[in-house]
Amino acid sequence: MNAVAKVSKVVGGTFSIWVILFACLGFFLPDVFTPLKGYISIFLGIVMFGMGLTLSSADFREVFRRPLEVLIGVVGHFIIMPLLAYVLALVLNLPPDIAVGVILVGCCPSGTSSNVMTLLAKGDVALGVSIASVSTIIAPLATPALISLLAGRWMPVDAGALIKDILMVVILPIVLGVIVKSLFKKQAEASVQALPLVSTLAIVLIVAIVVAGSRTKIIESGLLIFAVVILHNLLGYALGYLFAKLFRMNLGKRKAVLFETGMQNSGLGATLAAAHFNPVAAVPSAIFSVWHNISGSLLATWFARRYEKAEMDKNR
Repeated sequence: MNAVAKVSKVVGGTFSIWVILFACLGFFLPDVFTPLKGYISIFLGIVMFGMGLTLSSADFREVFRRPLEVLIGVVGHFIIMPLLAYVLALVLNLPPDIAVGVILVGCCPSGTSSNVMTLLAKGDVALGVSIASVSTIIAPLATPALISLLAGRWMPVDAGALIKDILMVVILPIVLGVIVKSLFKKQAEASVQALPLVSTLAIVLIVAIVVAGSRTKIIESGLLIFAVVILHNLLGYALGYLFAKLFRMNLGKRKAVLFETGMQNSGLGATLAAAHFNPVAAVPSAIFSVWHNISGSLLATWFARRYEKAEMDKNR
């Protein structure tokens, strides 16, 4: 198990590289990954099951200990990213499939790696975990409602089917993970060491499958989609930070809200797009998976260096 834990730690620490590698593999070897399209929801379910194994009562105690701050983070997330997506789709006059894809990823709950970035940035991790947990739990209602409201301009949306899918691929696996952890605590704690490896494999496969299935459209519109995704993510960071500052949160809390706002569960976006819309609508989610881990890592490193510099200046 120690060997698995070591490999898992290395893989988890180089997540961005693996995402880029598998995105390239999906693009250049589409025939390898397109037959796996039917397994996208299973791969996401595995990631969510792993999340359930890591949840503890402490994550939810934080919600009750400082509900206003968690509420600010959750509300900021579900207001900023969906509205940014909608505005970008209008201003840039995006084609319907791409517009829906951008809005879809914008309406998803917080990303699975946002807590890691908050930790690396020396932010308030407990607040970040609570925001991510609450945004994920309310996603079955919030995400379909927002998609219906914002994406309906471009194409019809079956909110009922979206609710059902989110319950099946997000909430049910999380609940099962929590149950398994409560029944088999020692085994669950041991298996958590392998989670970065398993989760990374599941996410990179989702990215590769989506890229493989939309290769032609990426060639046609790849630059446009990349530009929109990068703008969406960076503006999400900036507005998340300003939103937290508006409520006079300290720097550590602002970092947590920033990452919980700008980083999305793009695996869920890709799953919903592949199941309910045109495969092209899944491309923004796939690119978001690649990009937000790169931008998040760079931003977290910058914050960490500033923190270390400030600590050194204090001790002089």
